[in-house]
Amino acid sequence: MHANKFNVKNIMSKVIAIANQKGGVGKTTTAINLGASLAVLEKKVLLIDADPQANATSGLGYDPKSINKTIYECLISEIDPREAFLKTEVERLSILPSHIHLVGAEIEMLNLPDREKIFKRITEKIKHEFDYVLIDCSPSLGLLTLNALTAADSVLIPVQCEYFALEGIGKLLNTIKMIQSNLNQQLTIEGFLLTMYDSRLRLANQVVEEVRQHFQTMVFNTLILRNIKLSEAPSYGKPVILYDAKSTGSINYLNLAKELIKNNPNC
Repeated sequence: MHANKFNVKNIMSKVIAIANQKGGVGKTTTAINLGASLAVLEKKVLLIDADPQANATSGLGYDPKSINKTIYECLISEIDPREAFLKTEVERLSILPSHIHLVGAEIEMLNLPDREKIFKRITEKIKHEFDYVLIDCSPSLGLLTLNALTAADSVLIPVQCEYFALEGIGKLLNTIKMIQSNLNQQLTIEGFLLTMYDSRLRLANQVVEEVRQHFQTMVFNTLILRNIKLSEAPSYGKPVILYDAKSTGSINYLNLAKELIKNNPNC
């Protein structure tokens, strides 16, 4: 019998939350550039900006203030998430944008039934349309991040190669355990990603050694090096692969995307 064009592809989609309650560890940089790199490698990707700062939204060329339909309206007004999707300059990469209104969402969600699972209901509707759904979480362990982790299949944890790198990770791991016990038994750790690495610094090398020793095979082989192009790209509203494809940052994130694809052969 011939397969008809309506047959669903025999692949799984994967929802990955990018989380660390410590700010400034490269979370949004990773969300934007991993998403763009996966798309360049011909994966269909949705990036959900779940941070009220909306840096992933502006980093992909949109002004959050001028957007009417965002993740906030999906969570609070239950609009169809597809109505809020925005295309990006990278073919196959879409974004579900954020807005400063999201700050109030945590309080508004408190009185809603099954408040930890609101995000999950959104991703369940649309995840089959993508190979990967990446969620850029806010730098806190509040209700929005709990929602993202409840909706996710796995969590990717960026760790900055600097002093106090492991500070706070214990708290995040406890939160993940709590979510695995009560809300999302299937949640796994996709991996720890070492970011802002500078091989000239003894401290950076010590952090890499410490994290690899501590978490072993759970650490990605790919290191994200400190790179000026990576820092500049968001101010131009572009992922680094469009801003400077030959830069170290661009190559690092392409390598990370390849490693992720290799680790998830069904996606």
